[in-house]
This record gives sequence, C-alpha cells and structure tokens, in this order.
Amino acid sequence: MNVKKFTAATSRDALRKVREALGPDAVILSNRPVDGVVEILALDNDDVASLASPAIEEPQVPSFQAFDNDFDPEPVFARAPAPAPRAAQPKLDPFAGQPYVERRAAPLAEPEIPPTYVNRRAPTQEPGIDMAAMTQMMSAAIASAKESAAAEMSGMMNEIRAMRGLMETQLAELSWNATAQREPQKAAVLREMLAAGFSATLARYLIDKMPATKDAAEALRWIKTVLARNLTTIANEDDLLNRGGVFALVGPTGVGKTTTTAKLAARCVMRHGPDKLALITTDAYRIGGHEQLRIYGKILGVMVHSVKDEADLRIALKELKNKHTVLIDTIGMSQRDQMVTEQVAMLSESGADVKRLLCLNATSTNETLNEVVRAYQGSGLAGCIMTKLDEAASIGNVLDVVIRQKLNLHYISNGQRVPEDLHLADRAMLIDRAFRNTRNSAAQFGDADLPLMMAAAAADRSLREVHLG
Repeated sequence: MNVKKFTAATSRDALRKVREALGPDAVILSNRPVDGVVEILALDNDDVASLASPAIEEPQVPSFQAFDNDFDPEPVFARAPAPAPRAAQPKLDPFAGQPYVERRAAPLAEPEIPPTYVNRRAPTQEPGIDMAAMTQMMSAAIASAKESAAAEMSGMMNEIRAMRGLMETQLAELSWNATAQREPQKAAVLREMLAAGFSATLARYLIDKMPATKDAAEALRWIKTVLARNLTTIANEDDLLNRGGVFALVGPTGVGKTTTTAKLAARCVMRHGPDKLALITTDAYRIGGHEQLRIYGKILGVMVHSVKDEADLRIALKELKNKHTVLIDTIGMSQRDQMVTEQVAMLSESGADVKRLLCLNATSTNETLNEVVRAYQGSGLAGCIMTKLDEAASIGNVLDVVIRQKLNLHYISNGQRVPEDLHLADRAMLIDRAFRNTRNSAAQFGDADLPLMMAAAAADRSLREVHLG
C-alpha cells in the first residue's frame, strides 16, 4: 500500500496537491494540522482496489544455499544449467536435484519516480480523419442515390405512359363507337380503305378530315381524290432520260433491282444509243448476279463494270464521267442488315452525284415497307420504283408508304419482260386499282374490330402532313 503525505498552508492547497498527484478519485486517510501547516495522508484509488481483491500469486519454490569447500560470501543460485567452474559435471541442488550456477547479484537500479496522475491517465490521441476517403465515400453515396432516384423516376414515367396509352385507347374506342353510330358512311369508307391495304393511321386521319355527307359513295370519291393528290409521280420520263446522270437502284434482296436496271438501260439505249450508257454492278456476292447483268449488257451492246468497294466505285465513275447515263445495280440486303448503312455511305461518298432509286416490293406488308424506307433513306432518296405489281393482291400498302413518306414514284414494274414491263406511274390508275375488288375483303372487318383498330391508329403519331386540297 503506497500512502502519500501532502502538506500545505491551507486545506485547499493540500487538496489541490492530492488531486494533481493522485487524481479526483484519491482516498483521503487523514487530515490534521501539524506545526502551522495542514497534513493530509492519501491513497491512490487503484491501490484501494488492489486491497479489495488481491491478485493470487503463484507460490515460489524457496531456494537453499549449499556450501562446499569453495565458499563464496555472496552466492546467488539459479535453476539454469551452466558449466561448472572447475569440474566437468555441473553441481546439483541437494534438495531439488537440478544443476545450478553461481552468479553475482546485479547492483540495484535507482527507483523510478512515479508519474503524476495527469501523465498516467492522459487520454490516447485519436487517429486523424482521412478527408480523401471521406470525400470518396460521400461521392459514392451521392452517385448511388442519384442512380436509385433515376431508376425510380424511369419506372414511374413508364407507368404514366402506360396509363396514358390505356386511357387514349379507351377514349378512342368510345369516340369511334359514337362516330360510327352517328355517321355510318364513315364506317363503310373505313372498311374500304383497310381492305385496299391502307394503314389504319392514314384511314383515320382522312376520315376525321372528311366533310360531312350522307352518301358513302361520295365520301369514297373524296378519299380517292385526296389520295391521288398526295401521291407524287413524275409527269414524263423525258426530263429523267434527257437530263441523265448517275442512278443507283437500291433495295432488299429479291425486289427485282437487276431486272429493273436492265429495263431502264433499254429505255436509255433506245433514246441515246449504247455509247451514251454505262452499267456498273456491285453484286459480287450473289451467285450469277454479275453474269445476269452482263448478259443484259451484251444484248444491249453496253459494257458492264464490276466494283467491290468505294475505291473501285470512285475509279469507275471517274472513268465514265463522259457517259450521259450511268446505272448502278447494287447488292440486295435485308433492311435490318448493318451493311445497308455502309452501302448508303459508299454511294454518297463516291465523288459523284449518285441519285438513289428505292425499289419497293408491292407484295410486302405495310410494316415491312416502312422498315425498308427508314433503312435506305439515308440523306434522301431521289425516288422509288414499285416492283412486282402483277404479283400483289392489293397495292394500298405500298401506296400508303409512298404517300406517308413523301416519296417520288417514278415507275411501276409488272413483269419480267425487258423493256416492255416498265411503265410510268399513273396516279389515277393506281388509286383506282387499289380500291378495285375490295368488297369481299371489306367484309372481313367486323364492327367490333373497327374501334380497336382506330384506337391503335390514334396512338400512332408518325403520319406526315397530308394535303387535303
């Protein structure tokens, strides 16, 4: 037990010394005046705790001092093996039977001055905060919160769009039901347009703009007039053939590009002669594609040039710049093929003013033709040619695409004969043919189907401007 004595002139000063040395938890044993000063005996709180629960120490084995003939006045025995000073065998402890060595006692070290209470109980310094790591954690947390908020906002917007579409569909159905009951002639015209192959979007737009009338035949005549007015065609081919230039026929596989190229070549030869015409083919993949055009060129007396890439096309067009007309037969590929973009870029960057004419298959569906136009549109099409008219059951689908996409219809092809089966597009004839023999097809659209089709058409906002006249 380490009892310490503190003296001071007053009790306040003595207690301050106790607090500085032993801390506020010190135990005061006595407090009395001695020779004009105050004397305090105090004990550290740790010493009091050790007295309350003393530690159990292991018993120490007493060591005994053994004497022999060589007497050492201050021997210290230790139970560690060491070589004997004068004998080969170590000395044995007479009681424990273990060897021992004799050592001189080391001088006692000076007692250390116990540290004050402030030094002994100084709080350990807390590690510093890594501001860079803290900033990185905050940035990651903010980024995660933004991503979560963006995902929730996207999901919410999708739900709102779905609800809006559902409401528009239901409202369109109700509106069309009311219109069909009030003006039955509009329902009759709608059946005729759908049976002809026109899209529900174009049909709904024209029916909504149709003037009020009680006669279904009169309403259908108004529809035909508006369609013919919005179908753009060339008046005659004199401007096309006399002006000349470089024309490339593009389109998917199997639409008749090579045959149509041969028909146009025959028309040019009949007007200007074979010396003013040149044929180029890029179809190096399809088996027999190059040979088919070469046969046509041999019949017409025109040289056919084959190119593989943009560099070959540049060289060929530079060599043929003195020709009045150059026709390019391109390789056919699906509208969903990524090479379509490369083909359009090759023709646009060939160093010449290449006018692209898109071949549209009249037997394809409305959705397929829209995909074809979007894929081959590029920077703009000079016009289009309707092919396989003789194989199509209805042509309203291709006329719908030509009208909605504002394409300039040059020719129509209705057979394989060269050059007989190629004709200038006649707007009145095409519109009249589209509505010919549609009575049986119109019967397949029931009254319950029309509201659903009109509701889907109301959600389609891809219709371009249509002039009503």
